[in-house]
Amino acid sequence: MKTVLITGANGFVSWYLIRDLLKKDYKIIATGKGASRLSFNDSKLIYETLDFTNAQDVKVVFDKYQPDIAVHTGALSKPDECELNQETAFLINVQGTKNLLATAADCKSYFLFISTDFVFEGKSLQYKETDVLNPVNYYGQTKMLAEAAVQRYMFLWSIVRPILVYGKPLSGRQNILTNVANALHKGEPLKIFTDQTRMPTYVEDLASALTTMIERQSTGIFHISGRDVITPHQMACAVATHLGYNKKAIEEVTADVFKQPAARPPITGFDLTKATTELQYQPTPFAEGLKKTFAI
Repeated sequence: MKTVLITGANGFVSWYLIRDLLKKDYKIIATGKGASRLSFNDSKLIYETLDFTNAQDVKVVFDKYQPDIAVHTGALSKPDECELNQETAFLINVQGTKNLLATAADCKSYFLFISTDFVFEGKSLQYKETDVLNPVNYYGQTKMLAEAAVQRYMFLWSIVRPILVYGKPLSGRQNILTNVANALHKGEPLKIFTDQTRMPTYVEDLASALTTMIERQSTGIFHISGRDVITPHQMACAVATHLGYNKKAIEEVTADVFKQPAARPPITGFDLTKATTELQYQPTPFAEGLKKTFAI
């Protein structure tokens, strides 16, 4: 039975990945900086507190479990927070990744890193894995630097870039769809961008792709997203319609209305040829993913 160590295990994506891996023949070492928020009761799952910005903490946990596979989902992922706290963002997103890589190398672990579409400047709906990176904010810069470190890893590695992940938040972490739903339920005013375009990723699709990659020990960079081209405002209106709220309650705004510290790439979409060919990846249509997000 192979051992998979997962960072950021209390996160949104990790809950689904752990669920899927528990169905397979893996021992899972779920790690996070705080107490476990996982709801699984399975003898194959162990939770360990881990601050991956502390190299000694990383060494202790890796020495204890000798993982065959390391999946690094942990990150400071809020762009504005990264922009305002660049030293902290670098420590978590770059140095933390380097700490994990250095210790994973001692175990010869397969290293799987979760990155972001924000490594691109945002001018295409058909970004390929080989396209030039040019982030427009510090969050994207830290992920670009971390990707570079992963690509220098001497053993098997892979990088996955998703776009705007959504779905049912079973770990407690909210996402764009559930944030909109909560605001509509409370009658709070909503102002949502119309001038940003994405190809959002259904969380179960991402977890499934990661599971496939772990099983095959796929290497290289993979783009994982949906196929639907949609703005955040359109996503919010779809939530309102699905839940029976008046979508007129959602005000159309552009990015310049908000004084956000971090710029956002205006357009990001992926060419999914590599994922569909090598992983047999088939993304869930947004309309179906929306229904699953709010299914009881």
